[in-house]
Amino acid sequence: MEQKLNVHALVWQDQKLSVLDQRKLPEIVHYQVYVTAPEVAEAIKTMQVRGAPALGIAAAYAVALSVQQHYQADNSAWRQQVATEIKLLAASRPTAVNLFWALDMMQAKLEQLNDSPVTAMIALAQEIHQQDIAANLKMGELGADILADAQGLLTHCNAGALATGGYGTALGVIRSAYQRQARRIYADETRPWLQGARLTVWELAQDNIPSTLIADSAAAMLMKSGQVDWIIVGADRIAANGDVANKIGTYSLAVLAKYHGVKLMVVAPTSTIDFARQSGDAIAIEQRAASEFLPACYAHEDSLITAWNPVFDVTPAALISVIVTERGAVFNPAEKGVGELNDE
Repeated sequence: MEQKLNVHALVWQDQKLSVLDQRKLPEIVHYQVYVTAPEVAEAIKTMQVRGAPALGIAAAYAVALSVQQHYQADNSAWRQQVATEIKLLAASRPTAVNLFWALDMMQAKLEQLNDSPVTAMIALAQEIHQQDIAANLKMGELGADILADAQGLLTHCNAGALATGGYGTALGVIRSAYQRQARRIYADETRPWLQGARLTVWELAQDNIPSTLIADSAAAMLMKSGQVDWIIVGADRIAANGDVANKIGTYSLAVLAKYHGVKLMVVAPTSTIDFARQSGDAIAIEQRAASEFLPACYAHEDSLITAWNPVFDVTPAALISVIVTERGAVFNPAEKGVGELNDE
């Protein structure tokens, strides 16, 4: 099914990468143009671009920019310069496995090339981008099939076009499901960065899909009311046993869903699965600065008040009803993990 993409987090044009600065949404739609890998690394680190698949795509384009900048046939040092910038990109954010997957893809391709690598590296980055969009569209239809006639859908954070190459993972399923029939769509505000309030409902509005924003702390009451049949979220890393690292607050929703008889769907491309991590206990959880939500009056060395700011949490596979990928869906992943999705 052909879908029109109304939201673009990343645009490659004229040998440059344009990044939609998601920190400014929804009030300001502003694209920042980058021509070097360190600039893109900083954009990733400072949350201008976010969402696991989008981070991988941005990293791929950044490697292409690095090769474009440093490659010279008479300069034998260019490979070392690119390698240094790949390490910089890898250090930008630790939890989303797609970033490392894309860097590995680009590195492997680069090692195969000797002469004039620029065109080939750009082509691979574009291929990674387009494959992600295709995967999103497929997951959207697979997930919509599973939802059947479910009327109430709740999503957390932003797993839409802004977090991917286009269309979205969790939000892609919601888009596809809504096209089949009208549903009640709810979005958590998602503290502390408010991705639901600033990004998800804005995205849905671009596609003329009505939605209702709720405070994170209202989710239990909403489930108790019977207005929600499914919770649909994305993922930043999935362990081999089906445990899922996603935006902080996902674990809370999963526990609440189990109590209230609400099903939980995780939607992510197979590039988000880290088969080397046997369980969620092995996933590194990014900690961001306390200053991101600590009142300024406490932001000094002598303050008795500090803040704990993990960006992600891990939801055990036992709380997940189904994991949807472009290769198919795994129901009750706690029973057998996600090994059947491994094509190696």
